[in-house]
Amino acid sequence: MKKQSNLSRLLGYAGGHKYLTYASWILSAVSALMALVPFWYIFQIIKEVLEIAPDFDKAQYMTHNGWMAVVSAILAVLVYVAGLMCSHMAAFRIAANIRKDAMRHIVKLPLGFVEDFGSGKLRKIVNESSAATETYLAHQLPDKAGAIATPIGLLVLLLTFDWRLGLLSLIPVVLGFLIMMSMCGPQMQQKMKEYQNALDDMSNEAVEYIRGIPVVKTFGQTVFSFKRFKGTIDYYSKWAIAYTNDLRLPMLFYTAAINGVFAFLIAATLLFTRNGVTNEFLLNLIFYIIITPVISITLTKIMFQSENAMIVDDALQRIDSVLNLEPLPEADHPVSPKGYDLVLKNVSYSYDGQKNALENISLTIKQGQTTAFVGPSGGGKTTLANLISRFFDPDTGSVSIGGVNIKEISKKELMNTISFVFQNSHLIKASVLENVRIGKPNASRAEIMHALEAAQCMDIIEKLPDGVDTVIGTKGIYLSGGEQQRIAIARVMLKNAPIIILDEATAFADPDNESRVQQAFSALAKDRTVIMIAHRLSTVANADRIYVLKDGSICESGTCQELINQDGIFSKMWNDYRLSVQWKVAKEA
Repeated sequence: MKKQSNLSRLLGYAGGHKYLTYASWILSAVSALMALVPFWYIFQIIKEVLEIAPDFDKAQYMTHNGWMAVVSAILAVLVYVAGLMCSHMAAFRIAANIRKDAMRHIVKLPLGFVEDFGSGKLRKIVNESSAATETYLAHQLPDKAGAIATPIGLLVLLLTFDWRLGLLSLIPVVLGFLIMMSMCGPQMQQKMKEYQNALDDMSNEAVEYIRGIPVVKTFGQTVFSFKRFKGTIDYYSKWAIAYTNDLRLPMLFYTAAINGVFAFLIAATLLFTRNGVTNEFLLNLIFYIIITPVISITLTKIMFQSENAMIVDDALQRIDSVLNLEPLPEADHPVSPKGYDLVLKNVSYSYDGQKNALENISLTIKQGQTTAFVGPSGGGKTTLANLISRFFDPDTGSVSIGGVNIKEISKKELMNTISFVFQNSHLIKASVLENVRIGKPNASRAEIMHALEAAQCMDIIEKLPDGVDTVIGTKGIYLSGGEQQRIAIARVMLKNAPIIILDEATAFADPDNESRVQQAFSALAKDRTVIMIAHRLSTVANADRIYVLKDGSICESGTCQELINQDGIFSKMWNDYRLSVQWKVAKEA
């Protein structure tokens, strides 16, 4: 099957607007030819000046030709602007449709995809790759049509007056074109890909660095403590310098070639005027000196169009890297769970296909039970919760809710069955009311206020300038980590899902906020199945059952007291926790 060209793909997103794209090419080409007309009138002015000099009072057509040159130039600009208006209308529609298509696909992907792909990299692909197509369609393609029309018109003009000077003027054009092709070949395509990869890596690591600023400031570190972020900056710097050095000589020769037409004209003048200078030759020479700078401008446009074509090709490949990701398969005939018991049987999962993050996990969580996952960092706690939520599918084994494999439950019903409160709860730039309403879009104001009250949020609402209608984020107000968690809990309460997953939900809460968050948890857990992931063992002390995970396996399980009585990992963690709670700063004697 023949591969579809990039232009065909882009126009496929345009719908009826693709005819505006075609119109922009025609108008741009017409404008480019019209832009050469003023040179004809300038030639006529120079001709008349040479014929009547020094008696300029005999001039008959000079004013007329001058005004015709001005009118022609203005008409050329107006036609070009009309072409740009057509191209921009089509380009904006195409860029918008690409973003919509990408976002429609992204929402179908498992939530774990964003974590693996990197939110910064994903944002850059959706926003900047589609924006690259807009620049190409709105500016480069119309200019390309004009750049094709201009040489045709120039060739006619160059060969009309003095074919010898015309052919000599084309020599630097050929040299410049050959040098340009050497710079814009397959090697340049690879360099463009490396350039975009370097930008993607910097964008992704910059997002992670910004998220980690609280840690950096707390421990008095600098950007150098984030080696991966600094590494991406260093790599981009080395790449940019090496790339510039590689293109330094070709660009030098290219610039010299396209601007060297005057050297050829001067040499031709010395050769052709050995027996004297005629007015006709002088007239033609002056005309060629005036018009040949258009050649360098046209070639430079073509060079940048070649570069932008490669940028668009790379942008479409990056968009395809998202569109080619397959959503998790959904059952043709979904089944609703009968109850909310959670059962995992022989579950294993690997992120890289080599070392398992989870190894042969089997457990049962009864409906209405509060279960906690604890253990050393990297033990697999969050991965296990992600599999229960179907952020990913296990490599082996099964996860069931109410006796039904979660693969057989529709995506919508599964999302309505499970709610999450993450370590970093994200609030959007909107009012507190709208942030909570995300949990239930058709909720009334009274329902939202009830959820906020149950989540211990009323002290937050009372201190805000516009109460529940106060906007959060840019040009609004900012909340502390613990306050954001309570708003997130209100959102989950409003959703009223039967299964709740709390992933390090008190990690950024101060003691006062933690107390309120714990009260909110108590209200949230009532008559629901709750899974808690926590390092603060005080939050799991009342759990019905605790599972201790280490290196992807369950090594201990039981109630808090049962595990304390055992001489194991949890017992040691509990003793360390109690010591840390009792730790105090000694006063100086």
